[in-house]
Amino acid sequence: MKVAVTGGSGVVGGAVVRHLVAAGHDVVALARSTPASDKLTMLGAGVVTGDVLDADSVARLVEGSSVVFHVAGVNELCARDPSRMWEVNVDGTMAVVEQSARAGVTRAVLTSSSVTLGEERGTRGHERSHHRGYFLSEYERSKTVAERLAFDHAAGVEIVAVNPSSVQGPGRSTGTGALLLAAARGKTPLLVDTTFSVVDIDDCARGHLLAAEKGVPGERYVLSGAVLTVRQVVRIIDTIMGRRRRNWFVQPKLMTALAPVVEVGFRPTGRQPPLCPEAVRVLLHGHSYDGRKATRDLGLVYSTVEDTLERAIRWFREEGML
Repeated sequence: MKVAVTGGSGVVGGAVVRHLVAAGHDVVALARSTPASDKLTMLGAGVVTGDVLDADSVARLVEGSSVVFHVAGVNELCARDPSRMWEVNVDGTMAVVEQSARAGVTRAVLTSSSVTLGEERGTRGHERSHHRGYFLSEYERSKTVAERLAFDHAAGVEIVAVNPSSVQGPGRSTGTGALLLAAARGKTPLLVDTTFSVVDIDDCARGHLLAAEKGVPGERYVLSGAVLTVRQVVRIIDTIMGRRRRNWFVQPKLMTALAPVVEVGFRPTGRQPPLCPEAVRVLLHGHSYDGRKATRDLGLVYSTVEDTLERAIRWFREEGML
Protein backbone atom coordinates (compact mmCIF):
# COMPACT_ATOMS: atom_id res chain seq x y z
CA MET A 1 0.00 0.00 0.00
CA LYS A 2 1.26 3.46 -0.84
CA VAL A 3 1.44 5.79 2.16
CA ALA A 4 2.61 9.38 2.51
CA VAL A 5 4.35 10.88 5.52
CA THR A 6 5.06 14.46 6.59
CA GLY A 7 7.70 15.13 9.22
CA GLY A 8 9.45 11.88 8.37
CA SER A 9 12.93 13.22 9.13
CA GLY A 10 12.01 14.06 12.72
CA VAL A 11 12.27 11.81 15.76
CA VAL A 12 8.69 10.51 15.71
CA GLY A 13 8.27 10.72 11.95
CA GLY A 14 11.50 8.82 11.36
CA ALA A 15 10.30 6.00 13.61
CA VAL A 16 6.95 5.93 11.78
CA VAL A 17 8.72 5.72 8.41
CA ARG A 18 10.98 2.94 9.69
CA HIS A 19 8.03 0.88 10.91
CA LEU A 20 6.05 1.48 7.71
CA VAL A 21 8.97 0.35 5.53
CA ALA A 22 9.49 -2.71 7.75
CA ALA A 23 5.81 -3.57 7.30
CA GLY A 24 6.28 -3.59 3.52
CA HIS A 25 4.51 -0.36 2.61
CA ASP A 26 5.50 1.85 -0.30
CA VAL A 27 6.44 5.00 1.62
CA VAL A 28 6.90 8.49 0.23
CA ALA A 29 7.85 11.33 2.55
CA LEU A 30 8.13 15.10 2.41
CA ALA A 31 11.60 16.63 2.87
CA ARG A 32 12.46 20.32 3.31
CA SER A 33 16.24 19.94 3.04
CA THR A 34 19.01 17.78 1.61
CA PRO A 35 19.90 16.26 5.02
CA ALA A 36 16.22 15.38 5.55
CA SER A 37 16.06 13.84 2.08
CA ASP A 38 19.22 11.82 2.75
CA LYS A 39 17.85 10.51 6.06
CA LEU A 40 14.56 9.47 4.48
CA THR A 41 16.36 7.72 1.63
CA MET A 42 18.44 5.78 4.14
CA LEU A 43 15.24 4.71 5.87
CA GLY A 44 13.94 3.33 2.60
CA ALA A 45 11.37 5.99 1.70
CA GLY A 46 10.79 7.81 -1.54
CA VAL A 47 11.18 11.58 -1.27
CA VAL A 48 9.11 14.57 -2.37
CA THR A 49 10.91 17.87 -1.87
CA GLY A 50 8.75 20.56 -0.31
CA ASP A 51 7.07 21.99 2.74
CA VAL A 52 3.72 21.41 4.47
CA LEU A 53 2.96 25.09 3.91
CA ASP A 54 3.28 24.67 0.14
CA ALA A 55 0.06 23.24 -1.29
CA ASP A 56 1.70 22.05 -4.51
CA SER A 57 4.34 19.96 -2.78
CA VAL A 58 1.74 18.50 -0.40
CA ALA A 59 -0.41 17.63 -3.43
CA ARG A 60 2.52 15.80 -5.03
CA LEU A 61 3.18 13.98 -1.78
CA VAL A 62 -0.33 12.62 -1.22
CA GLU A 63 -1.20 11.82 -4.86
CA GLY A 64 -2.01 8.13 -5.24
CA SER A 65 -1.67 7.40 -1.50
CA SER A 66 -4.21 5.37 0.43
CA VAL A 67 -3.14 6.68 3.85
CA VAL A 68 -1.39 9.88 4.90
CA PHE A 69 0.52 10.19 8.18
CA HIS A 70 0.74 13.86 9.11
CA VAL A 71 3.51 13.91 11.70
CA ALA A 72 5.12 17.28 10.94
CA GLY A 73 4.86 19.89 13.67
CA VAL A 74 6.76 22.41 15.76
CA ASN A 75 6.98 22.12 19.55
CA GLU A 76 8.43 25.16 21.29
CA LEU A 77 8.24 26.82 24.67
CA CYS A 78 9.50 30.32 25.42
CA ALA A 79 9.43 31.24 21.72
CA ARG A 80 9.93 34.95 21.10
CA ASP A 81 7.79 34.66 17.99
CA PRO A 82 5.40 31.68 17.89
CA SER A 83 4.08 32.53 14.42
CA ARG A 84 6.14 29.84 12.65
CA MET A 85 4.83 27.23 15.11
CA TRP A 86 1.26 28.33 14.42
CA GLU A 87 1.79 28.24 10.67
CA VAL A 88 3.22 24.72 10.67
CA ASN A 89 0.90 23.25 13.28
CA VAL A 90 -2.35 24.83 12.09
CA ASP A 91 -1.94 25.93 8.46
CA GLY A 92 0.23 22.92 7.66
CA THR A 93 -2.36 20.55 9.08
CA MET A 94 -5.12 22.16 7.05
CA ALA A 95 -3.01 21.99 3.87
CA VAL A 96 -2.51 18.24 4.39
CA VAL A 97 -6.20 17.64 5.09
CA GLU A 98 -7.34 19.71 2.11
CA GLN A 99 -4.90 18.16 -0.36
CA SER A 100 -5.67 14.67 0.93
CA ALA A 101 -9.38 15.27 0.30
CA ARG A 102 -8.69 16.51 -3.23
CA ALA A 103 -6.51 13.48 -3.95
CA GLY A 104 -9.15 11.04 -2.73
CA VAL A 105 -7.04 9.77 0.17
CA THR A 106 -9.04 7.28 2.22
CA ARG A 107 -7.55 7.89 5.65
CA ALA A 108 -5.23 10.32 7.42
CA VAL A 109 -3.54 9.72 10.76
CA LEU A 110 -2.92 13.01 12.53
CA THR A 111 -0.09 13.23 15.03
CA SER A 112 -1.72 15.47 17.59
CA SER A 113 -0.52 15.71 21.20
CA SER A 114 -1.68 14.66 24.62
CA VAL A 115 -1.63 18.34 25.64
CA THR A 116 -4.82 18.86 23.63
CA LEU A 117 -6.71 16.92 26.31
CA GLY A 118 -6.52 20.00 28.53
CA GLU A 119 -6.94 17.98 31.71
CA GLU A 120 -7.27 19.73 35.07
CA ARG A 121 -4.20 19.68 37.29
CA GLY A 122 -4.01 16.55 39.42
CA THR A 123 -6.28 14.50 37.15
CA ARG A 124 -5.46 11.68 34.72
CA GLY A 125 -6.06 12.91 31.18
CA HIS A 126 -7.91 10.70 28.70
CA GLU A 127 -9.71 11.00 25.37
CA ARG A 128 -12.93 12.25 26.96
CA SER A 129 -11.38 14.61 29.50
CA HIS A 130 -13.21 17.89 30.05
CA HIS A 131 -10.92 20.67 28.83
CA ARG A 132 -9.95 23.08 31.59
CA GLY A 133 -10.90 26.03 29.38
CA TYR A 134 -7.50 27.71 29.15
CA PHE A 135 -4.11 26.87 27.65
CA LEU A 136 -0.79 26.45 29.38
CA SER A 137 1.28 27.29 26.28
CA GLU A 138 1.08 28.52 22.72
CA TYR A 139 2.08 25.02 21.63
CA GLU A 140 -0.92 23.53 23.43
CA ARG A 141 -3.20 26.14 21.89
CA SER A 142 -1.88 25.59 18.35
CA LYS A 143 -2.15 21.79 18.52
CA THR A 144 -5.67 21.99 19.95
CA VAL A 145 -6.82 24.32 17.18
CA ALA A 146 -5.15 22.13 14.53
CA GLU A 147 -6.82 18.96 15.83
CA ARG A 148 -10.27 20.54 15.96
CA LEU A 149 -9.97 22.01 12.48
CA ALA A 150 -8.78 18.69 11.05
CA PHE A 151 -11.83 16.87 12.42
CA ASP A 152 -14.22 19.67 11.42
CA HIS A 153 -12.94 19.90 7.83
CA ALA A 154 -12.23 16.26 7.03
CA ALA A 155 -14.17 16.56 3.74
CA GLY A 156 -14.53 12.81 3.25
CA VAL A 157 -11.12 11.82 4.62
CA GLU A 158 -11.24 9.47 7.60
CA ILE A 159 -9.26 11.42 10.21
CA VAL A 160 -7.85 9.46 13.15
CA ALA A 161 -5.77 11.31 15.74
CA VAL A 162 -3.04 9.88 17.93
CA ASN A 163 -2.07 11.92 20.99
CA PRO A 164 1.39 10.94 22.23
CA SER A 165 2.67 11.91 25.65
CA SER A 166 6.40 12.63 26.07
CA VAL A 167 8.14 10.47 23.45
CA GLN A 168 11.40 8.94 24.70
CA GLY A 169 13.93 6.39 23.51
CA PRO A 170 16.74 6.12 20.95
CA GLY A 171 16.93 9.23 18.79
CA ARG A 172 15.56 11.68 21.38
CA SER A 173 17.94 14.04 23.19
CA THR A 174 15.98 17.30 23.15
CA GLY A 175 13.09 18.61 25.22
CA THR A 176 12.46 16.23 28.11
CA GLY A 177 15.02 13.95 26.45
CA ALA A 178 17.65 16.51 27.49
CA LEU A 179 16.73 15.82 31.13
CA LEU A 180 17.34 12.10 30.61
CA LEU A 181 20.68 12.84 28.97
CA ALA A 182 21.74 15.15 31.81
CA ALA A 183 20.73 12.53 34.37
CA ALA A 184 22.69 9.85 32.51
CA ARG A 185 25.72 12.14 32.54
CA GLY A 186 25.25 12.74 36.26
CA LYS A 187 25.00 16.46 35.64
CA THR A 188 21.38 17.29 36.34
CA PRO A 189 20.71 20.93 37.15
CA LEU A 190 18.34 21.88 39.92
CA LEU A 191 15.18 19.81 39.45
CA VAL A 192 11.51 20.28 40.19
CA ASP A 193 9.62 17.14 41.18
CA THR A 194 6.71 17.19 38.80
CA THR A 195 4.75 14.45 37.06
CA PHE A 196 4.94 13.55 33.39
CA SER A 197 3.91 10.72 31.11
CA VAL A 198 6.14 8.77 28.75
CA VAL A 199 5.66 6.70 25.62
CA ASP A 200 8.43 4.65 24.03
CA ILE A 201 9.44 5.88 20.56
CA ASP A 202 8.73 2.49 18.97
CA ASP A 203 5.43 2.12 20.81
CA CYS A 204 4.49 5.56 19.49
CA ALA A 205 5.30 4.50 15.92
CA ARG A 206 3.36 1.26 16.30
CA GLY A 207 0.44 3.27 17.65
CA HIS A 208 0.41 5.28 14.43
CA LEU A 209 0.28 2.15 12.27
CA LEU A 210 -2.42 0.58 14.42
CA ALA A 211 -4.47 3.77 14.24
CA ALA A 212 -4.30 3.60 10.45
CA GLU A 213 -5.42 -0.02 10.49
CA LYS A 214 -7.97 -0.12 13.33
CA GLY A 215 -8.72 3.43 14.42
CA VAL A 216 -12.26 4.78 14.27
CA PRO A 217 -12.63 7.94 12.15
CA GLY A 218 -13.12 11.01 14.32
CA GLU A 219 -11.60 9.36 17.39
CA ARG A 220 -8.49 10.22 19.38
CA TYR A 221 -6.07 7.66 20.87
CA VAL A 222 -3.75 8.71 23.67
CA LEU A 223 -0.35 7.01 23.43
CA SER A 224 1.11 6.88 26.93
CA GLY A 225 2.78 3.93 28.59
CA ALA A 226 3.82 5.22 32.01
CA VAL A 227 3.27 8.06 34.47
CA LEU A 228 6.26 9.01 36.61
CA THR A 229 7.66 11.75 38.78
CA VAL A 230 11.02 13.34 38.02
CA ARG A 231 12.38 11.72 41.19
CA GLN A 232 11.41 8.29 39.89
CA VAL A 233 13.00 8.92 36.49
CA VAL A 234 16.37 10.04 37.83
CA ARG A 235 16.35 7.17 40.32
CA ILE A 236 15.81 4.63 37.51
CA ILE A 237 18.55 6.23 35.42
CA ASP A 238 20.99 6.19 38.34
CA THR A 239 20.23 2.49 38.80
CA ILE A 240 20.88 1.80 35.11
CA MET A 241 24.15 3.75 35.29
CA GLY A 242 25.15 1.79 38.41
CA ARG A 243 25.62 4.70 40.77
CA ARG A 244 24.05 6.39 43.76
CA ARG A 245 23.99 10.17 44.09
CA ARG A 246 21.95 12.93 45.57
CA ASN A 247 19.75 14.98 43.23
CA TRP A 248 18.83 18.51 44.23
CA PHE A 249 15.24 19.66 43.95
CA VAL A 250 13.99 23.22 44.23
CA GLN A 251 10.67 24.57 45.41
CA PRO A 252 8.13 25.53 42.71
CA LYS A 253 7.95 29.08 44.10
CA LEU A 254 11.63 29.59 43.29
CA MET A 255 11.14 28.45 39.69
CA THR A 256 8.17 30.79 39.35
CA ALA A 257 10.26 33.69 40.61
CA LEU A 258 13.28 32.88 38.42
CA ALA A 259 11.38 32.43 35.14
CA PRO A 260 10.69 36.10 34.26
CA VAL A 261 14.22 37.09 35.32
CA VAL A 262 15.78 34.51 33.00
CA GLU A 263 13.45 35.47 30.15
CA VAL A 264 14.31 39.17 30.41
CA GLY A 265 18.01 38.38 30.73
CA PHE A 266 18.01 36.47 27.45
CA ARG A 267 16.23 39.17 25.42
CA PRO A 268 19.40 41.11 24.48
CA THR A 269 21.03 37.90 23.20
CA GLY A 270 18.26 37.14 20.72
CA ARG A 271 18.35 33.52 21.86
CA GLN A 272 15.46 31.45 23.15
CA PRO A 273 15.61 31.35 26.97
CA PRO A 274 15.81 27.97 28.72
CA LEU A 275 13.20 29.11 31.23
CA CYS A 276 10.19 31.41 31.05
CA PRO A 277 6.78 31.76 32.74
CA GLU A 278 5.17 29.66 30.00
CA ALA A 279 7.60 26.76 30.58
CA VAL A 280 7.10 26.96 34.35
CA ARG A 281 3.31 26.80 33.93
CA VAL A 282 3.67 23.62 31.89
CA LEU A 283 6.24 22.16 34.28
CA LEU A 284 4.31 22.80 37.47
CA HIS A 285 0.99 21.69 36.03
CA GLY A 286 2.46 18.26 35.33
CA HIS A 287 0.93 15.78 32.94
CA SER A 288 -0.63 12.42 33.70
CA TYR A 289 -2.22 10.52 30.82
CA ASP A 290 -4.17 7.30 30.43
CA GLY A 291 -3.11 5.35 27.33
CA ARG A 292 -5.32 2.30 27.89
CA LYS A 293 -7.74 3.05 25.05
CA ALA A 294 -4.96 2.42 22.51
CA THR A 295 -4.35 -0.94 24.16
CA ARG A 296 -8.02 -1.86 24.41
CA ASP A 297 -9.15 -0.72 20.95
CA LEU A 298 -5.99 -0.86 18.84
CA GLY A 299 -4.05 -3.66 20.50
CA LEU A 300 -1.00 -1.53 21.39
CA VAL A 301 1.28 -3.15 23.98
CA TYR A 302 3.54 -0.72 25.83
CA SER A 303 7.17 -1.24 26.72
CA THR A 304 8.26 -0.90 30.34
CA VAL A 305 9.73 2.47 31.22
CA GLU A 306 12.90 0.69 32.39
CA ASP A 307 13.36 -0.81 28.92
CA THR A 308 12.75 2.56 27.27
CA LEU A 309 15.30 4.32 29.47
CA GLU A 310 17.88 1.54 29.05
CA ARG A 311 17.61 1.80 25.26
CA ALA A 312 17.80 5.58 25.40
CA ILE A 313 20.97 5.45 27.48
CA ARG A 314 22.48 2.83 25.17
CA TRP A 315 21.82 5.19 22.25
CA PHE A 316 23.36 8.13 24.14
CA ARG A 317 26.48 6.03 24.62
CA GLU A 318 26.61 4.85 21.00
CA GLU A 319 26.31 8.45 19.81
CA GLY A 320 29.16 9.57 22.06
CA MET A 321 26.96 11.74 24.25
CA LEU A 322 28.05 10.18 27.55
